[in-house]
This record gives sequence, structure tokens and C-alpha cells, in this order.
Amino acid sequence: MNIIAEQIAEFLKKYAPFNQLTFDELAEIASNIRVVSLEKKQTLFKINDPLHDSFYVVASGVVNISVIADAEESITNKCHEGTIFGLRPFFAKNNYKVTAKAREESLVYAIPIAVFKPLLANNSEVLNFLLENFASNLPEDRSTQGNIVADGFYSEKQSEAQFFQTLAYNTTPLLATSDNTAQEVAQLMAESLKNNVIIFERNGPIGIVTHADLAAKIATGRYPVNTPVSNIMSSPVVTVLENVSLAEAQLLMLKNNVTHLCVTVDGTDKSPIKGVISEHDLIAAQASNPGVLIKEIKRSLSANELKEIRSRLTNLIQSSIQKNIPLTHITNIASEINFAILKRAVELSILDLGSPPARFAWLSIGSQGRKEQLLLTDQDSILVFEDVAQDKYIEVKDYFLNLGKKTTTTLEKIGYKLCPHGHMGSNMMWCKSLSDWIKQYNNWMNTTRENTENLSSIFFDYELVIGEQKIETAINNIVFENAYNNTLFFDFLGNDALRKNSPLSFFKKFIVEEEGIHKDKFDIKTRAIMPLVDSARLFTLSYEIKGINNTYTRFKQLAIADPKHAEIYLNCAEAYLFLTKIRTLEGLKNEDSGQYINLEELSKIDREKLKNALIPMKELEELIKDKFQLTQFS
Repeated sequence: MNIIAEQIAEFLKKYAPFNQLTFDELAEIASNIRVVSLEKKQTLFKINDPLHDSFYVVASGVVNISVIADAEESITNKCHEGTIFGLRPFFAKNNYKVTAKAREESLVYAIPIAVFKPLLANNSEVLNFLLENFASNLPEDRSTQGNIVADGFYSEKQSEAQFFQTLAYNTTPLLATSDNTAQEVAQLMAESLKNNVIIFERNGPIGIVTHADLAAKIATGRYPVNTPVSNIMSSPVVTVLENVSLAEAQLLMLKNNVTHLCVTVDGTDKSPIKGVISEHDLIAAQASNPGVLIKEIKRSLSANELKEIRSRLTNLIQSSIQKNIPLTHITNIASEINFAILKRAVELSILDLGSPPARFAWLSIGSQGRKEQLLLTDQDSILVFEDVAQDKYIEVKDYFLNLGKKTTTTLEKIGYKLCPHGHMGSNMMWCKSLSDWIKQYNNWMNTTRENTENLSSIFFDYELVIGEQKIETAINNIVFENAYNNTLFFDFLGNDALRKNSPLSFFKKFIVEEEGIHKDKFDIKTRAIMPLVDSARLFTLSYEIKGINNTYTRFKQLAIADPKHAEIYLNCAEAYLFLTKIRTLEGLKNEDSGQYINLEELSKIDREKLKNALIPMKELEELIKDKFQLTQFS
């Protein structure tokens, strides 16, 4: 090894994953590395460029990784010394999705994939490090380890989504036995326009033949066309369960250096074949991932386009629940997509009406404001615009009322029903200036007994969709200022939380609807979910926990703020997740809000789980009565 290669090897071994390689392996890499000198602002590769045959490590300087967002270049990462980037050739066949440009004069090491990839066969820890860190995009301590920067396959806010991304694959694969000839298999592929055939025996798959096998072994004359297919098949075949995630499939293909996976009943080669997953399927799966959906939302120009995307979100939610992906992950991704749709609906209204005459904030309230909307339920919103001169007030309010009406109409076309109580920015009561909103919150919170008719607790769950963050902050400040030591206000919220009808009778039987179209069904929203939502809000305001609207997260935070009762809060958090899952499944099945559960259709185990999820509510009720000294309620 020459002096330069020796210096490169010494540099690399300071950083993971190179520090897990042997001296000989490092020497081989270092001897084949190409040193690339970049001038300030020089581009190494850009979006849509063909993939290089190398990936890169920053030796000195800084390289910016950027994407195009809203027609502008947006820097997503800064690669410093020791940072690995440009790994896309490992994980995909299509072009780069980001741009790599030197922020200053820089040196980077180009590591040939052809040299590095064979080393992974005996270094599964190195491969896992690359994949896991690339997927999660988590920075490492640069003093001892490198930092892997995602370059488009797993992009910002998508890593957890990729791990439960739905994989559509061929469920009617071509099959042949080891007695079939190569010519017969080739004809089968040609007639069906497919590029692979699974070779099977009675108990399951034993190999696979692809176009690549035919080209390398038959077309080159190595084997005659009438040779048994067992002579040219790749064996053993790599098998998986049908619920394998995109990331898992990618990992298996890379680890085993294959381009296809065989789906079987139990995930082994000893059970019946259900289908085959190809590299093309993995690339196609990216087209329906959350990041792509959000990009499509940003480009949408009509309610119909947004409606189609929202239906794809419903499919993603359903398949993710079926795969037993944690509901918190599903909710996080769904809320990002929902909010992108809401934002785009407002933007389309602005495109139609012209620029707003004043700064404003469109706030989602209720379940949307809590980012808990997995199903297509009612839309709830308020519109706040900045204070303007008195002679401009009517003109400005008229604009925002029109904005509210156009937006709520668009959202209704997408599938979000109008709020039956009129809690929307299109209602002149809920579209007003910041000063008027401050007066409104002051009035609600300090004279609760006189305002019970139009005071709804959903106005205390809000999240900015589009507009000025400062306006939301002003609303937030006035709420917490008024909440401090406000006995009457907490008395109102406490009684409101306790007022909901009990879910279970004295004898622990479900209390169901006695009449109407939902007769004998269980109202899971009113009797189970809303008491938890209301209680979490009550305690969060009481403990001055700011910036958290989500019910599950509120309970988790309350366990920290009030450790004496942590067990109650944590039990309620888990109960909320289970109840939400049951409601979501019911809603997806019936294509409605999932509010009313047919208990007879639940399994005995699920009925018991549902009953157990309601038990913590009694302890929570007692805690409310004790903390807020509530002895009776109406």
C-alpha cells in the first residue's frame, strides 16, 4: 500500500462503519479510492443525474445536499469531514433525487461500489449500519463516527414511513419445475411478458430463473437451450412473508445480492408460494410513499386531484394497520399528509382570490388540530387575520370569509364533511381579527358560566395549517395567561370531561344506543374516546404544558409532569391508542366515521380488550374530581 492509500486508510478507520473493517479490507478500499477535488459551489451530482459507480466520504471541507422545494433550492443536509453521502446507487436504480454541491473548497473520497459491495458479504454489521443510519438519517458523533446523509431514497420525515410502506407485488408468479428446460422457461417468460420464473417442488420454492440468468448462461452458449432449468437457476431462493416492509425487502436484496424475493405462506422455502417481489416493485412502491404523496399535493390544482391523493392515504392507513405498525407512526404520517392537503386547499383559494390583504393564520381545531384524524371526519377550523385599520376591517374580513368559504367547499369536495356546528373559518363568527379573537378567548375563559352555549372545548386544540406562526403564538399565550389559577375555567372543563355518558354499566356491561339507526351499537367516540381527549386537554392546560395537542402525547407528557399519577396517565395513553385503532378499523370497514361499533362483530378477545381499555377512565375520573375539587356535575 502506497503512502497516500495508507493515509486514506488511517482517515477512514476513525469513522463508522469503516472502523469495523479489517486492515486488509481498508487497504483494498483505500487503494481503489479516487480523490475528487471540488471548488467552491462546484456540483458533484445533481437531481436527475444518472447514478455514479461510487459513493462518497468528505475528506475535508463541506458539501451541501439539497432538493428543489417550491421551485427553490432547499438545503437538507451539510456534509462535514467523515460524512458518507451519495449512497443511492446501493438502494435504487433510478437517478439521483438530490444535488450535492461544495459549500467551500472540498476534497471527497469516491469509493467504488464494485470494490466495497463484496466486503459486505462478510460484514453484516457494516451493511446494517449503512442501511439503518441511512434510513433513519440520524447524525452520529463526528468525533468518532461518520454521519450518513440520506440522498432521496429515504428523505426527511419519511424514514419511519418507509418501514411500513405498502409493497405491491406479483401475486401470480410464473412457476416451473426443475425438469423443465431452459427453452421452455424462456418461452414462458416471453409469452407472459415477465422476467422471472420461480422453480418449485412440492414443499415450496427451490430456485429462480431471471432474464439475467438466461442472458449469462444460455445466450453466451455456456449451456444448451434444452438444459434442465435446475442447471441455470439461482438457488436457494430468498423467501419472505407477504407483510415484509420496503426497507426490509431492500435490506434482504442487498444482503443476498439478489434482485427478487419469493413470498411464501410462512416466509420460508418449506411452504407454498404466494408471489414474487422484484427490484422494480421496490422502485414502484416509492411512488406511493408519504413523501411522494406530499409532493403531488403541492402540485395539485383541483379538489379532484386532492381527493384522489386522500383516497391513497386511506389505503396506506388501512394496510399499515393490518401490518400491525404502531398507531403512533401511522398517525404521524397521516397527519403530515392531511395537513399538506389542508394547506393546499387554502393555497388554491388564494390563487383564485388573489393575495391576502393582510397576514393571517388558518388554524385547524378539534381532531384535526390534535393531528388525530385518520378517518375522513368533519372539518373544524378558525381564521385569524392581523389587526388592520378600522376603515379597512370590513373589506379585509370579507376577503377572509370568501377564503374560508372557498376552502371549506374544496375540502368538502375532497371528502371532509362540513362541521354540523359551523365551527369553520367560513363562518363569520369564527373568522375575525387577532384582537377580536383575544377578546373572544378572554370572554370564554373568564365568564364561562355565561358562555356555555357557544364555548366548545375544541377551540383549545389548535394547530397552524398555513400563515403566520406569530398569530398562533399570540393565541397560545392568551390561553395560558387566562388559564393560570382560573378556578372557574377548570371547573367548566372538568365538568365537561365528566359529563360524557359512562361507557360501562354498574355490572360492567357496555352501554349501547337504545334507539335510532345505531340501536344496540356502542358509541366509542362519545363514551370512550372523547372523555380521554377532554381529560388530557384539561390536565395539560392545568400543568401549563405548551405546544402539545395530541392526546396520546399529552398523556405521556403528563406522566412526566405528575409522576405521582404516572401509571394512570400511561394506562390512559395506551387505552386511547387501542380505542382509536378499533374506531379506525370500524370506519375503514364501513367507510364512515367509525363512531358506532357493532359489538357483535368483534371477537370475544377484542371485546375484552375494549372493556379493559375503558377501566383506566374510572381512575382518571376520580383524579379529575380530586384535583379540581369537583363533587358534582350536570
